[in-house]
Amino acid sequence: MSSTDYKFFGWVAKDKNAIGNMTWEEYTPKTWTENDVDIEISHCGICASDLHTLRSGWGATDYPTVVGHEIVGKVVKAGKNVKHLQVGDRVGVGAQSGSCLECKYCKEQREPYCDKGQVGTYNGRWEDNSKSFGGYADYARVPAHFAFKIPDGLASESVAPMMCGGVTVYSPLKQLEAGPGKKIGVVGIGGLGHFGLLFAKALGADPVAISHSHGKEADAKKMGAVHFISTGEDKDWDTKNRRTLDGIVCTVNNADMPIAKYAKLLKPGCKMIMVGLPESALENFSLTPLILNNVFIGGSAIGSSKEIPEMLEMAAKMNIRGWVQTRPMKDANQAAIDMEDGKARFRYVLVNEKHSGKL
Repeated sequence: MSSTDYKFFGWVAKDKNAIGNMTWEEYTPKTWTENDVDIEISHCGICASDLHTLRSGWGATDYPTVVGHEIVGKVVKAGKNVKHLQVGDRVGVGAQSGSCLECKYCKEQREPYCDKGQVGTYNGRWEDNSKSFGGYADYARVPAHFAFKIPDGLASESVAPMMCGGVTVYSPLKQLEAGPGKKIGVVGIGGLGHFGLLFAKALGADPVAISHSHGKEADAKKMGAVHFISTGEDKDWDTKNRRTLDGIVCTVNNADMPIAKYAKLLKPGCKMIMVGLPESALENFSLTPLILNNVFIGGSAIGSSKEIPEMLEMAAKMNIRGWVQTRPMKDANQAAIDMEDGKARFRYVLVNEKHSGKL
């Protein structure tokens, strides 16, 4: 155990107008247990989930909160019950920080689907009613079960967005059994989608990029895409590419997405897995393509304690790097605004310059 002469300061959101209006101040972290670690944060990715939460887009946020669940940093305190981590280890934390660890799904290392529900890395409540706070901050306190040692060779700014954005697409790619001989579509070439292309390629599949315009085509091809479909600029794109894909991972979160047309791209018996979550119900959704083509639509949430280390090992072994742009932690408000405006190519990562040189 190390010195605990540090305080928890972070960018605190106080109401639904918090995008661009967070305030840097001290807050009280979760109540310490001997199963926890304290992490000195060096990097934190900005995820679309942060924006949804800041503005209460997915329901009323439990303000005040500190968002950020793509955390990388150094363990500075470890509880007596923590065996797999020690002070000084570089670790990452994703979107989940708690579950019962006792139900069927937790024992199968499928913690995101815990029978009792999960505790988010931010905007959650623990059993004693203390709150979970995220990574736009100097320090994070989380149960050690949900902190993962990062392999050497992975740059912290590159690996941070893998902790949520990366594993959120890695998990459905594994569910689709992406590999040699399979063509896998990735809808939306952004923070999640660009990892979808990189990981699909690494798994041996042929990635197909699907985006509104051709503006990201050159980048998508560099990420491994063998084909590019523009839903906004290619005439009859759904008909011309009908039944060409063995699976789709859909990362977009706009309620007016042409989901029925996406379904037409699948071969009979194949699946589309949704990971983007719109703030309102889907519009203009017809079941006809599903029934007539024998295709399936499902969903997937983040990644598990089995999938995250597996993903990190693959990224280290195959030298996979996220396409990120770093921003100083002090500029979190402007970075959130720029993320909202779609300016990231393809993920913003906040750098806590007080700590980033210590790893």
